[in-house]
Amino acid sequence: MAELHDDLRIAVMRLARRVRLERAADDITDARLSVLFVLLGGGPQTLTSLSEHERVTPPSMNRTVNSLVDDGLAVRTPDPDDKRKMIIDITDAGQDVALETRRRRVAWFADHVAELGDDERSVLEAALPILRRLADS
Repeated sequence: MAELHDDLRIAVMRLARRVRLERAADDITDARLSVLFVLLGGGPQTLTSLSEHERVTPPSMNRTVNSLVDDGLAVRTPDPDDKRKMIIDITDAGQDVALETRRRRVAWFADHVAELGDDERSVLEAALPILRRLADS
């Protein structure tokens, strides 16, 4: 059983790593892309909410956000309800990067899943709820 755990862990990690190679820009890190995806899907966020979502410290998230702002992929604006806080939002350029990265990843995955046989696709479909539960744990 331990061998199955290790084999499955390695396979999932290698698959995730391979999918992450598909990105709109070679110079954007996984951490920066992750923040763009959070902003794209969840809308404007505070630094604290981004830090909590990404499970990093606020200073680390601040560095990531600073680099996104410097590159024109995100913008900071004062919180209208609390001027001590800043709201981080994605720019049009940031949306372009996130959407193109998503498009490339979906295309890569679709192309490779299409190469599988019907039985293999059925196995993946059956395993999907289990993989989601593990990923969300």
